[in-house]
Amino acid sequence: MIQGSEPEEDFNLEAYLATTQQKALLPALTGQEEAGPLAKYFHEPIPSADPAHLAMMASPCDPEAAIGPERLNDLLEPGYLQTEIGWCNLSNGAGFIANRMFYPDATAQMFDWWFAWHPLEDLRYRIWYPDCHAGTQVSPQDRARLTDQTVPLAERNQGCVHHVTENTGCGMENIAIHFLSPEDMGFDMARFKRPNIASFAGGFGLSAPVVREGNMPPAPAIMCHTFREKDGGVEHRTRFWLGYLIRDGKPELMLPPGVVIPPFAIKGLAEHCVCEFTRLGEMLPRIFAEFGADPIR
Repeated sequence: MIQGSEPEEDFNLEAYLATTQQKALLPALTGQEEAGPLAKYFHEPIPSADPAHLAMMASPCDPEAAIGPERLNDLLEPGYLQTEIGWCNLSNGAGFIANRMFYPDATAQMFDWWFAWHPLEDLRYRIWYPDCHAGTQVSPQDRARLTDQTVPLAERNQGCVHHVTENTGCGMENIAIHFLSPEDMGFDMARFKRPNIASFAGGFGLSAPVVREGNMPPAPAIMCHTFREKDGGVEHRTRFWLGYLIRDGKPELMLPPGVVIPPFAIKGLAEHCVCEFTRLGEMLPRIFAEFGADPIR
Protein backbone atom coordinates (compact mmCIF):
# COMPACT_ATOMS: atom_id res chain seq x y z
CA MET A 1 0.00 0.00 0.00
CA ILE A 2 1.37 3.41 -0.96
CA GLN A 3 1.21 6.34 1.44
CA GLY A 4 -2.24 7.86 1.57
CA SER A 5 -4.47 4.83 2.16
CA GLU A 6 -5.56 2.98 5.27
CA PRO A 7 -3.07 0.51 6.80
CA GLU A 8 -3.62 -3.20 6.37
CA GLU A 9 -2.93 -5.55 9.26
CA ASP A 10 -0.09 -8.02 8.78
CA PHE A 11 1.06 -6.39 5.54
CA ASN A 12 4.66 -5.18 5.68
CA LEU A 13 4.77 -2.27 3.27
CA GLU A 14 8.47 -1.59 3.74
CA ALA A 15 9.37 -5.22 3.02
CA TYR A 16 7.20 -5.18 -0.09
CA LEU A 17 8.73 -1.97 -1.41
CA ALA A 18 12.22 -3.29 -0.73
CA THR A 19 11.64 -6.09 -3.25
CA THR A 20 10.22 -3.95 -6.02
CA GLN A 21 13.45 -2.46 -7.34
CA GLN A 22 14.61 -5.97 -8.19
CA LYS A 23 11.21 -6.88 -9.64
CA ALA A 24 11.31 -3.73 -11.76
CA LEU A 25 14.30 -5.17 -13.62
CA LEU A 26 11.98 -7.90 -14.96
CA PRO A 27 14.27 -10.77 -13.93
CA ALA A 28 14.29 -14.11 -15.70
CA LEU A 29 12.00 -16.80 -14.34
CA THR A 30 13.30 -18.95 -11.53
CA GLY A 31 13.93 -22.63 -12.11
CA GLN A 32 10.69 -23.48 -10.31
CA GLU A 33 8.74 -21.01 -12.45
CA GLU A 34 10.28 -22.35 -15.66
CA ALA A 35 9.15 -25.84 -14.68
CA GLY A 36 5.62 -24.72 -13.89
CA PRO A 37 2.53 -24.50 -16.11
CA LEU A 38 2.65 -20.72 -16.52
CA ALA A 39 6.04 -20.52 -18.21
CA LYS A 40 4.59 -21.18 -21.65
CA TYR A 41 2.38 -18.10 -21.34
CA PHE A 42 5.33 -15.98 -20.24
CA HIS A 43 7.46 -16.99 -23.22
CA GLU A 44 4.83 -16.96 -25.97
CA PRO A 45 4.71 -14.04 -28.44
CA ILE A 46 2.57 -11.16 -27.20
CA PRO A 47 -0.04 -10.05 -29.76
CA SER A 48 0.40 -6.52 -31.06
CA ALA A 49 -2.38 -4.01 -30.56
CA ASP A 50 -4.40 -2.98 -33.60
CA PRO A 51 -2.53 -0.01 -35.16
CA ALA A 52 -5.81 1.72 -35.96
CA HIS A 53 -6.87 1.41 -32.33
CA LEU A 54 -3.57 2.79 -31.06
CA ALA A 55 -3.79 5.61 -33.59
CA MET A 56 -6.94 6.78 -31.81
CA MET A 57 -4.75 7.37 -28.73
CA ALA A 58 -2.11 9.34 -30.64
CA SER A 59 -3.51 12.78 -29.76
CA PRO A 60 -6.04 14.11 -27.26
CA CYS A 61 -9.76 14.02 -27.87
CA ASP A 62 -12.09 16.98 -27.41
CA PRO A 63 -12.54 17.58 -23.65
CA GLU A 64 -16.13 18.58 -24.34
CA ALA A 65 -16.73 14.99 -25.48
CA ALA A 66 -15.29 13.50 -22.27
CA ILE A 67 -17.12 12.82 -19.01
CA GLY A 68 -16.02 13.38 -15.44
CA PRO A 69 -16.29 10.70 -12.75
CA GLU A 70 -19.49 12.33 -11.49
CA ARG A 71 -21.13 10.81 -14.57
CA LEU A 72 -20.00 7.26 -13.81
CA ASN A 73 -23.55 5.99 -14.10
CA ASP A 74 -23.67 6.98 -17.76
CA LEU A 75 -21.81 3.69 -18.30
CA LEU A 76 -25.01 1.86 -17.31
CA GLU A 77 -26.94 3.27 -20.24
CA PRO A 78 -27.44 1.16 -23.39
CA GLY A 79 -25.42 2.11 -26.44
CA TYR A 80 -22.30 4.25 -26.33
CA LEU A 81 -21.08 7.59 -25.05
CA GLN A 82 -19.60 10.31 -27.20
CA THR A 83 -16.00 9.25 -26.51
CA GLU A 84 -15.40 5.53 -26.14
CA ILE A 85 -11.72 5.57 -27.20
CA GLY A 86 -9.55 8.58 -26.40
CA TRP A 87 -7.88 10.69 -23.74
CA CYS A 88 -7.50 14.33 -22.72
CA ASN A 89 -7.09 16.78 -19.86
CA LEU A 90 -10.34 17.90 -18.30
CA SER A 91 -10.89 21.59 -17.60
CA ASN A 92 -9.87 21.10 -13.95
CA GLY A 93 -6.48 19.63 -14.92
CA ALA A 94 -7.41 16.00 -14.28
CA GLY A 95 -6.78 13.29 -16.85
CA PHE A 96 -9.49 11.35 -18.69
CA ILE A 97 -9.10 8.04 -20.56
CA ALA A 98 -11.74 5.99 -22.35
CA ASN A 99 -11.20 2.69 -24.10
CA ARG A 100 -13.47 0.05 -25.62
CA MET A 101 -12.52 -3.45 -26.74
CA PHE A 102 -14.30 -6.65 -27.76
CA TYR A 103 -13.06 -10.11 -26.77
CA PRO A 104 -14.35 -13.04 -28.85
CA ASP A 105 -15.01 -16.22 -26.90
CA ALA A 106 -14.69 -14.48 -23.53
CA THR A 107 -17.35 -14.42 -20.80
CA ALA A 108 -18.08 -12.15 -17.86
CA GLN A 109 -17.27 -15.05 -15.53
CA MET A 110 -13.77 -15.22 -16.96
CA PHE A 111 -13.09 -11.63 -15.91
CA ASP A 112 -14.54 -12.19 -12.43
CA TRP A 113 -12.21 -15.17 -12.12
CA TRP A 114 -9.19 -13.34 -13.51
CA PHE A 115 -9.33 -10.47 -11.04
CA ALA A 116 -9.51 -12.95 -8.13
CA TRP A 117 -6.92 -15.40 -9.47
CA HIS A 118 -4.07 -13.33 -10.87
CA PRO A 119 -3.11 -11.18 -7.81
CA LEU A 120 -2.15 -14.27 -5.80
CA GLU A 121 1.20 -14.86 -7.53
CA ASP A 122 3.81 -12.69 -9.21
CA LEU A 123 3.99 -14.85 -12.32
CA ARG A 124 0.23 -14.78 -12.84
CA TYR A 125 0.52 -11.01 -13.09
CA ARG A 126 3.68 -11.06 -15.19
CA ILE A 127 2.22 -13.32 -17.89
CA TRP A 128 -0.53 -10.75 -18.43
CA TYR A 129 1.94 -8.33 -20.03
CA PRO A 130 5.54 -9.51 -19.50
CA ASP A 131 7.15 -6.39 -20.96
CA CYS A 132 5.58 -4.10 -18.36
CA HIS A 133 4.19 -6.15 -15.45
CA ALA A 134 6.81 -6.90 -12.81
CA GLY A 135 4.97 -8.32 -9.81
CA THR A 136 2.06 -8.21 -7.39
CA GLN A 137 1.22 -8.90 -3.77
CA VAL A 138 -1.82 -8.91 -1.49
CA SER A 139 -2.18 -8.94 2.27
CA PRO A 140 -2.94 -12.19 4.13
CA GLN A 141 -6.48 -10.95 4.78
CA ASP A 142 -7.06 -10.23 1.11
CA ARG A 143 -5.56 -13.57 0.11
CA ALA A 144 -8.03 -15.28 2.42
CA ARG A 145 -10.93 -13.43 0.78
CA LEU A 146 -9.75 -14.09 -2.77
CA THR A 147 -9.55 -17.82 -2.05
CA ASP A 148 -12.76 -18.07 0.03
CA GLN A 149 -15.05 -20.42 -1.87
CA THR A 150 -18.08 -19.16 0.08
CA VAL A 151 -17.77 -15.65 -1.40
CA PRO A 152 -19.34 -15.27 -4.86
CA LEU A 153 -16.68 -15.06 -7.52
CA ALA A 154 -17.86 -11.65 -8.72
CA GLU A 155 -17.40 -10.24 -5.19
CA ARG A 156 -14.06 -11.81 -4.22
CA ASN A 157 -11.92 -8.89 -5.34
CA GLN A 158 -14.09 -6.19 -3.81
CA GLY A 159 -12.40 -4.54 -0.85
CA CYS A 160 -8.99 -5.97 -1.72
CA VAL A 161 -5.81 -4.03 -2.46
CA HIS A 162 -3.44 -5.19 -5.21
CA HIS A 163 0.10 -3.94 -4.69
CA VAL A 164 1.52 -4.06 -8.20
CA THR A 165 4.76 -3.02 -9.84
CA GLU A 166 4.34 -2.08 -13.48
CA ASN A 167 5.22 0.40 -16.21
CA THR A 168 2.13 2.20 -17.49
CA GLY A 169 4.10 4.55 -19.72
CA CYS A 170 6.12 6.59 -17.22
CA GLY A 171 8.61 4.02 -15.97
CA MET A 172 8.23 1.39 -13.29
CA GLU A 173 5.86 2.36 -10.50
CA ASN A 174 4.49 0.81 -7.33
CA ILE A 175 0.72 1.11 -7.44
CA ALA A 176 -1.73 0.28 -4.66
CA ILE A 177 -5.00 -0.50 -6.44
CA HIS A 178 -7.96 -0.39 -4.05
CA PHE A 179 -10.76 -2.42 -5.61
CA LEU A 180 -14.25 -1.42 -4.55
CA SER A 181 -17.74 -2.85 -4.76
CA PRO A 182 -19.99 -1.20 -7.34
CA GLU A 183 -21.96 0.36 -4.48
CA ASP A 184 -18.81 1.89 -2.97
CA MET A 185 -17.73 2.98 -6.43
CA GLY A 186 -20.89 5.08 -6.66
CA PHE A 187 -22.96 3.06 -9.11
CA ASP A 188 -26.75 3.25 -9.01
CA MET A 189 -27.46 -0.35 -8.03
CA ALA A 190 -31.07 -0.16 -9.28
CA ARG A 191 -29.58 0.16 -12.78
CA PHE A 192 -26.53 -2.06 -12.27
CA LYS A 193 -27.75 -5.15 -14.12
CA ARG A 194 -27.73 -7.02 -17.39
CA PRO A 195 -27.82 -6.39 -20.29
CA ASN A 196 -26.00 -3.10 -19.72
CA ILE A 197 -23.42 -4.55 -17.35
CA ALA A 198 -22.38 -8.13 -16.58
CA SER A 199 -19.08 -7.70 -14.74
CA PHE A 200 -17.09 -4.91 -13.12
CA ALA A 201 -13.63 -4.28 -11.69
CA GLY A 202 -12.70 -0.88 -10.40
CA GLY A 203 -11.69 1.43 -7.61
CA PHE A 204 -8.83 3.84 -7.15
CA GLY A 205 -5.06 3.66 -7.27
CA LEU A 206 -2.14 5.47 -5.64
CA SER A 207 1.10 5.28 -7.57
CA ALA A 208 4.71 6.29 -6.99
CA PRO A 209 7.92 5.60 -8.93
CA VAL A 210 9.84 2.54 -7.79
CA VAL A 211 12.81 4.85 -7.29
CA ARG A 212 11.34 7.85 -5.49
CA GLU A 213 13.01 11.22 -5.12
CA GLY A 214 12.33 13.08 -1.91
CA ASN A 215 8.90 12.96 -0.31
CA MET A 216 6.91 13.07 -3.53
CA PRO A 217 3.24 12.32 -2.79
CA PRO A 218 1.54 9.39 -4.54
CA ALA A 219 -0.46 10.06 -7.69
CA PRO A 220 -4.18 9.20 -7.41
CA ALA A 221 -6.48 7.87 -10.12
CA ILE A 222 -9.91 6.30 -10.41
CA MET A 223 -10.10 3.14 -12.53
CA CYS A 224 -13.32 1.62 -13.87
CA HIS A 225 -13.60 -1.50 -16.05
CA THR A 226 -17.13 -2.51 -17.04
CA PHE A 227 -18.01 -5.55 -19.12
CA ARG A 228 -21.20 -6.37 -21.00
CA GLU A 229 -22.11 -9.46 -22.95
CA LYS A 230 -22.40 -9.24 -26.70
CA ASP A 231 -22.96 -11.90 -29.36
CA GLY A 232 -19.86 -14.06 -29.46
CA GLY A 233 -18.02 -12.53 -26.54
CA VAL A 234 -17.63 -9.65 -24.11
CA GLU A 235 -17.35 -5.91 -24.65
CA HIS A 236 -15.01 -4.12 -22.26
CA ARG A 237 -15.39 -0.40 -21.56
CA THR A 238 -12.71 1.36 -19.51
CA ARG A 239 -12.59 4.78 -17.88
CA PHE A 240 -9.71 6.34 -15.94
CA TRP A 241 -9.78 9.68 -14.17
CA LEU A 242 -6.28 10.73 -13.14
CA GLY A 243 -6.06 13.09 -10.20
CA TYR A 244 -9.13 11.72 -8.42
CA LEU A 245 -9.85 9.42 -5.48
CA ILE A 246 -13.15 7.94 -4.31
CA ARG A 247 -14.30 8.76 -0.80
CA ASP A 248 -17.66 7.63 0.62
CA GLY A 249 -18.86 6.58 -2.81
CA LYS A 250 -18.08 9.91 -4.46
CA PRO A 251 -15.18 11.13 -6.61
CA GLU A 252 -12.92 13.73 -5.06
CA LEU A 253 -10.44 15.82 -7.05
CA MET A 254 -7.06 15.72 -5.31
CA LEU A 255 -5.18 18.20 -7.51
CA PRO A 256 -4.16 21.53 -5.99
CA PRO A 257 -5.48 24.57 -7.87
CA GLY A 258 -3.59 25.14 -11.11
CA VAL A 259 -1.99 21.68 -11.24
CA VAL A 260 -2.46 19.78 -14.50
CA ILE A 261 -1.80 16.07 -15.07
CA PRO A 262 0.99 15.91 -17.70
CA PRO A 263 -0.50 14.90 -21.05
CA PHE A 264 2.30 12.39 -21.67
CA ALA A 265 1.27 10.52 -18.52
CA ILE A 266 -2.36 10.32 -19.65
CA LYS A 267 -1.37 9.20 -23.14
CA GLY A 268 1.07 6.63 -21.75
CA LEU A 269 -1.60 4.97 -19.62
CA ALA A 270 -4.10 5.10 -22.51
CA GLU A 271 -1.71 3.28 -24.83
CA HIS A 272 -0.75 0.82 -22.08
CA CYS A 273 -4.42 0.02 -21.52
CA VAL A 274 -4.90 -0.83 -25.19
CA CYS A 275 -1.81 -3.06 -25.26
CA GLU A 276 -2.30 -4.94 -21.99
CA PHE A 277 -5.96 -5.71 -22.68
CA THR A 278 -5.21 -6.76 -26.25
CA ARG A 279 -2.98 -9.35 -24.62
CA LEU A 280 -5.48 -10.34 -21.91
CA GLY A 281 -8.36 -10.67 -24.36
CA GLU A 282 -6.35 -13.13 -26.44
CA MET A 283 -4.97 -15.09 -23.47
CA LEU A 284 -7.90 -15.21 -21.04
CA PRO A 285 -10.08 -17.88 -22.73
CA ARG A 286 -7.05 -20.17 -22.95
CA ILE A 287 -5.82 -19.70 -19.40
CA PHE A 288 -9.33 -19.94 -17.97
CA ALA A 289 -9.81 -23.24 -19.79
CA GLU A 290 -6.65 -24.55 -18.13
CA PHE A 291 -7.12 -23.25 -14.57
CA GLY A 292 -10.65 -21.89 -14.23
CA ALA A 293 -12.32 -25.13 -13.15
CA ASP A 294 -10.12 -25.46 -10.06
CA PRO A 295 -10.71 -23.63 -6.76
CA ILE A 296 -8.70 -20.41 -6.65
CA ARG A 297 -5.65 -20.74 -4.44
